[in-house]
Amino acid sequence: MEIAVVGRHTEVTDRFRRHVEDKLAKVTQLAPNTRRVDVEVTHEKNPKLASVSERVELTVRSKGPVIRAEAAADDRFGALDLAMDKLNERLRRSRDRRKDHRRRTPDVVPAVDVRSFDDVQAAEPEPEQEATLATPGDAVEHQLGDSPVVIRQKLHRGEPMTTDEAVERMELVGHDFFLYIDKESARPAAVYRRRGWTYGVIELDTTCSGAAPVSDLT
Repeated sequence: MEIAVVGRHTEVTDRFRRHVEDKLAKVTQLAPNTRRVDVEVTHEKNPKLASVSERVELTVRSKGPVIRAEAAADDRFGALDLAMDKLNERLRRSRDRRKDHRRRTPDVVPAVDVRSFDDVQAAEPEPEQEATLATPGDAVEHQLGDSPVVIRQKLHRGEPMTTDEAVERMELVGHDFFLYIDKESARPAAVYRRRGWTYGVIELDTTCSGAAPVSDLT
């Protein structure tokens, strides 16, 4: 299993890298097919956010869906512990779901386009601000005028799936929403978290005037 540790707006010490490797050694027990784990460490310079100034994001890449967890604390070691707790829970949930699926449909092996989903969730190195979003995975940041607001844009490749599949993917990466192409309507759609265990779905009517075809949005 490959482990890649990168720092964003910060340096990552060898001591922390070794600590990450020790922590992630047990990942293969829950996800034996793991090929790579990406670890991104971000430092927030704003003193008002000192209590959450260190953020650690973990991304597990295997033959199945990408599984991600992140957490923030006042030090990166604490943030890593919190992120690991979330990651282990999602890995267990994914493992149990696979076992349950095999019990219900032992002769059916779902076809998974690993390359396509990896493109959707991949955390690629940030290009220069002048770069254009031409390839899935490309991302760029720009500041909103003279304000402190920074807007990050990223291009994803759409993947046709059902609403149930989109909810499952959203839970595995720990997001509050998930973009996809609805398999039945072929429209761009987003599933999002509401209160408790309820979810909402928004679809775009691409037949309206001036809208881009679905093929252009994927």
